[in-house]
Amino acid sequence: MADLKEARVPDIGDYEGVPVIELLVAVGDTVSQDQGLVTLESDKATMEVPAPFAGVVRELKVKVGDELSEGSVVALIEPAGEESAAPAPADGKTASAPAPAPAPAAGSAPASESKPEPPAPPTQPSAGEPKSPPVAFDADELLPDKVPYASPAVRLYARELGVDLSKVAGSARGGRITREDVQKFVKGVMSGELAAGAAAAGGGQALGGLSLLPWPKVDFAKFGEIETRPLSRIKKISGANLARNWAMIPHVTQHEDADITELEALRVTLNKENEKAKNGVKLTMLAFLMKASVAALQKYPEFNASLDAGGENLVLKKYFHIGFAADTPNGLVVPVVRDCDQKGVMQIAKEMGELAAKARDGKLGPADMSGGCFSISSLGGIGGTAFTPIVNAPEVAILGVSKSSIKPVWDGKAFQPRLILPLSLSYDHRVIDGAAAARFAAYLATLLGDLRRGLL
Repeated sequence: MADLKEARVPDIGDYEGVPVIELLVAVGDTVSQDQGLVTLESDKATMEVPAPFAGVVRELKVKVGDELSEGSVVALIEPAGEESAAPAPADGKTASAPAPAPAPAAGSAPASESKPEPPAPPTQPSAGEPKSPPVAFDADELLPDKVPYASPAVRLYARELGVDLSKVAGSARGGRITREDVQKFVKGVMSGELAAGAAAAGGGQALGGLSLLPWPKVDFAKFGEIETRPLSRIKKISGANLARNWAMIPHVTQHEDADITELEALRVTLNKENEKAKNGVKLTMLAFLMKASVAALQKYPEFNASLDAGGENLVLKKYFHIGFAADTPNGLVVPVVRDCDQKGVMQIAKEMGELAAKARDGKLGPADMSGGCFSISSLGGIGGTAFTPIVNAPEVAILGVSKSSIKPVWDGKAFQPRLILPLSLSYDHRVIDGAAAARFAAYLATLLGDLRRGLL
């Protein structure tokens, strides 16, 4: 057996006592030059210790959990090829070539020299010279101060979730961040338990602990004429809430079509009957939508719920307060009609009208906009075929309603003109899965097709 040579930890800067987290080879493995032997993980980053030359691993000097520093012996390797050759004579004379081996006898197996080892590269140092690391290790590049103490897999997982690992506390040995730590951090951010962190380096913003790039600063005036108009107070408040909800709630939107042909005919008939009545209430499709939504919430109670502050429990509500988005000159507000389960469509429509008038006059109080269980945003009077409404936290779902239109529907024998209402149900995927959302939307569409089913 040729002389064994030591594979040592190369220059890793000023770091000492870096733990071994993984053995990449075993005794008896053949390794190539620069192949990783073990993985080290400092409090800042992860790196591999490479083999300084090719050969066979004869002994591992470390195990998982050992702490290594620059120069620590990692393994003993039997060099391959010319690594095992005898050192050159001290007098500097060239050693004479060895005599050729005798030819093998007839019928015998060919000797190993019939398949000689490839010569070492010209740059390979001689056996008697000390070997420098095959790769120049720069501590500033490999172990930068700002790299969090986490494995590459955890760092990739955090990047996929948009999590800044510098804000995550590690629970493993030495403060190392695990996948579970990242999940716990995200859960805390989503529940509102964790406050937004400091602004990201370079002037970035932090929204719920998720670092964002700084907002672009542009001199728009250099491109043409501009006008600067301040946002209304309502838009400033609602904008901050919408940004938080969109960033912190994993939104999914389920689309569904409802056949409201008969329901619209009923609405028109009732409004004609109320035309001559004093203080008659004008029924809108939204009032029917609110009543139908109550029946759907009663059938699927997880939609009438909220996550608690810790994000660990679901608070199921036994009351049914429905909010509706009201467009005002100053911005969007969401008044709430209370106890819709105990009121008829006419009473709901009456209260909606009163709240909408208060909203236009800017007279809504906090009590008029709090306590909602489920919200409806109707754009049917304007247009559109579908959209993605943003969940109004702490609610877990919101219904978007677009403009109805006549479409041909096959009845089994022929196409019939039917009035179709597009529905867009956005929901919090932490609480509601896709199958439940599809059932809710389908049931709601069925109710709008025949409200009598809500009485069953």
